[in-house]
Amino acid sequence: MSGAPDFIGIIVYAPALVPGDNRPLAVVRGLEGAFPGLRLDWTISDEGKLVQLPLRDAWVGQEMPEGEGFPLVCNGDEGFRVTLHGMGISARSGPGGHPLFDVHAHLPSDAAGIAAAANSLEAIAECSQALWGHATPFKAGVEVSRQIVHSQRKPGVPPRGLPGLKLREDIRSPEIPHHLGWLNYWSAAAARAIGFPDPVRDSDLHLRVRRATMGGWIVQLTDSPLDLDNPVHLDALRRTYERFPEIGGRSAT
Repeated sequence: MSGAPDFIGIIVYAPALVPGDNRPLAVVRGLEGAFPGLRLDWTISDEGKLVQLPLRDAWVGQEMPEGEGFPLVCNGDEGFRVTLHGMGISARSGPGGHPLFDVHAHLPSDAAGIAAAANSLEAIAECSQALWGHATPFKAGVEVSRQIVHSQRKPGVPPRGLPGLKLREDIRSPEIPHHLGWLNYWSAAAARAIGFPDPVRDSDLHLRVRRATMGGWIVQLTDSPLDLDNPVHLDALRRTYERFPEIGGRSAT
């Protein structure tokens, strides 16, 4: 995948925004607090140019069309780019017929970005009141997305012997994670929906699991960023899917 983007992508899924919602600004400030030295007071124009935001908080807090999120902000450093923005997912496209607030961040995949990834995921998830989310390197994320298959709408065979996953709108509940990533955030509601934690069955995950501040969980699948060319990483991903058949809507119950 020579020439492909190289970053750690964070995505979280939260209940839809409501009028006057203060979560967008809380998410921006939360990421700044989680990533040492980060200041998100720039944006990127339609022409790809950096534009400084002297009134950043007002920019983030502006009223967006119903069902949308918040505009993109970034740190203004082209050599060490961090971006963050929010989107809306309609009820028609949401799991179980529920609309969602979908937050995306890109972190550099260097040592600083990797070191900040877990705290960044936790901050974005908790400030948005997310149901679940993940942080995954771009290359692995592309392969994970190929697990989503549908006989008519998205035919194909999942890569590397990984299980097939349902389309988002075919998953019965918004609390159920659509897939796994390198770092996974599961709210208390998501953890209940998939049957986590089990003191016996989850013993192999124990060393890479911690409780988040507001009661959710950060579950790290591999010590280093997920790389599916690494057989140990691929095996960890497969085993975790086997442990949680509810993820991706695979459970028949």
